[in-house]
Amino acid sequence: MEKENKNKLVRIIATAVLLSGAVAVERTLGLKTWQLLLVYLVPYLLIGYDILLEGAEGLIEGEPLDEDFLMGIATIGALCIGFLPGAQTQFPEAVAVMLFFQIGELFEDMAEDRSRRSISALMDIRPDIAHVEREGVEDVNPEDVKVGETIVIRPGEKVPLDGIVLEGASSLDTVALTGESVPRSIGPSDDILSGCVNLSGMIRARVTKAFGESTASKILDLVENASSNKSRSENFISKFARIYTPVVVGLALAVAILPPFLFHGQTFGTWIYRALTFLVVSCPCALVISVPLTFFCGIGGASRKGILIKGSNYMETLSRVRTMAFDKTGTITRGSFDVTAIHPDLIEAGELLHLAAHVERYSTHPIALSLKEAFGNEDDGCTVTDVREVAGQGVTAMVNGRSVSVGNSALMEAVGAVWHPCHKSGTIVHVAIDGEYAGHIVVSDTLKEDSAPAVASLRKEGVERLVMLTGDKDEVAAEVAKEVGINEYHAGLLPAGKVAKVEELLSETAPYALAFVGDGINDAPVLARADVGIAMGGLGSDAAIEAADVVLMDDKPSKLATAIAQARRTLRLAKENTWFAIAVKVAVLCLAFFGLATMWMAVFADVGVTVLAVLNAMRAAH
Repeated sequence: MEKENKNKLVRIIATAVLLSGAVAVERTLGLKTWQLLLVYLVPYLLIGYDILLEGAEGLIEGEPLDEDFLMGIATIGALCIGFLPGAQTQFPEAVAVMLFFQIGELFEDMAEDRSRRSISALMDIRPDIAHVEREGVEDVNPEDVKVGETIVIRPGEKVPLDGIVLEGASSLDTVALTGESVPRSIGPSDDILSGCVNLSGMIRARVTKAFGESTASKILDLVENASSNKSRSENFISKFARIYTPVVVGLALAVAILPPFLFHGQTFGTWIYRALTFLVVSCPCALVISVPLTFFCGIGGASRKGILIKGSNYMETLSRVRTMAFDKTGTITRGSFDVTAIHPDLIEAGELLHLAAHVERYSTHPIALSLKEAFGNEDDGCTVTDVREVAGQGVTAMVNGRSVSVGNSALMEAVGAVWHPCHKSGTIVHVAIDGEYAGHIVVSDTLKEDSAPAVASLRKEGVERLVMLTGDKDEVAAEVAKEVGINEYHAGLLPAGKVAKVEELLSETAPYALAFVGDGINDAPVLARADVGIAMGGLGSDAAIEAADVVLMDDKPSKLATAIAQARRTLRLAKENTWFAIAVKVAVLCLAFFGLATMWMAVFADVGVTVLAVLNAMRAAH
């Protein structure tokens, strides 16, 4: 495409030089009309041969009213009008109209190329090879790697497939996926996503997804198919152009033919010139080009910020969101257990955590993992024996000769320890030593750092109603909602209950739109039912990402306000282009009918407006 643009630029410059020479020849040499036509045909055909060919092709295929055909008819008419009795030659205008039309086309191509390059650079994440351990390390196509195989990623290489790190530590550049410039540190047991770049150390990883299901493939598919989902604005412009252009062509024919017959003293040359001006103005280029380009740039700009919008129709819906419903776990909260409080009764807090972590050292339960991670020093010389799991209650063990029980209230009662409840919400892990209650540890899902700021930003963007829908207990939901600033929540909901609640919210939201934000597989039905579904893409399930219309690649709720702001800005720019183009065209059409508009004004109404609209559309990419 860049080569074509360079060739077109050379043609434009050469035509401008030849046109200047032709004008000089016309003024200095007293050539006849047909001789002047031959002089001007050289720059005209140089700059317009492709337009004439495309216009003829459209005529043959039954689509004669496109901009190429209209421009060809208008300029050929301008070349021929000088042969009518009493009419002045319009050779320079004919060449100039075609020249400026090509300049407008060049601006359009350059704008589209720039947007494509920005998206291509962002989405240049498709890996070329994968190093697979198969009787040595083999270089193969990532599509040929199977789930469960081990791959090696060297420093400076793209991660070819999604996987789990087995060995090594490094930093990953995730900017292509999330828009975040800060590298992410990884080590054994950490997830890695295809499309990231390994910055430092060599790592070995076990493949968890086939190439077609990998993050890189899914993102590329989303971006490539985004243009197929057109917004109402784009569909309106397409329908408008199909009606508007034939009407203006009919008016141009009427302007050319009727006045000389109806009014005495009117010449065909004068009215044909006005009709040709009509034709130049009637080209709907500014509308047909700039509105889709605005959405294209808007989607590209959102992608650069780590927000994937699957089509301009979803962008348009996103701009109308006034109600937003959230899942809790993995959306507002991290979706992982952490020790949030330690309340000792018998011993110090550090010793309480120490005993609980040692008793749970062999368990793979998420709560046990959170206790071990919070303690962080299992190899401290303690002796742990007689580890026994009590189904549905907890774990008991001998730690340095003392019987330690770690579990729920049922286990405390079973060992004769007098326990007491905790005022904090979350999972309460009780600890007893030799049958005596020693205290408890609170383990709960923690808030994401930017959840509360995200809620505040959404309110600033005009999202009036914020609702949290969760399957968790009421007291947990109440505390999370209070911490982030959400006034309305509904707890204890199964997937069907969430869908029913969203149905209820939808009936109360019209005519505005409702967005639902989620990440789990149980959120897929709700994401599909909402006006616009937004999925957390970094750690979200495949089902949620497939069902969603918008994907946040870094799981940050703060990107929600950014997405809405981007959508509204894009819609505003599209409307500006639409009304500006229509207003200028109508004004010049009226002037043309009364003979007050020249062919140069018609060129501005078409090419000039197109260039300005394209430049305005490009603002959506930032």
